[in-house]
Amino acid sequence: MNAITIRTISDEMVTRIEERAALHQRTLEEEAAALLQSALAAPLCPEDRYLLAKRIAAMTPKDIPQTDSVELLREDRDR
Repeated sequence: MNAITIRTISDEMVTRIEERAALHQRTLEEEAAALLQSALAAPLCPEDRYLLAKRIAAMTPKDIPQTDSVELLREDRDR
């Protein structure tokens, strides 16, 4: 199993995680892992999806013509 070290975290945040850990009868580490798990299980918000799409688009070569996906779908359906 991997480990993560967070070097700069406010005392208030640690206290809040400790309170949640006590409520859920977990250790601080277990609660932090559960918080990460729940945050990553949630779907991406629209802004994050947009940023991801921009990063993917930036990887697409600009000098190579791209076929429209609609044309590809029609071609596949016509077979």
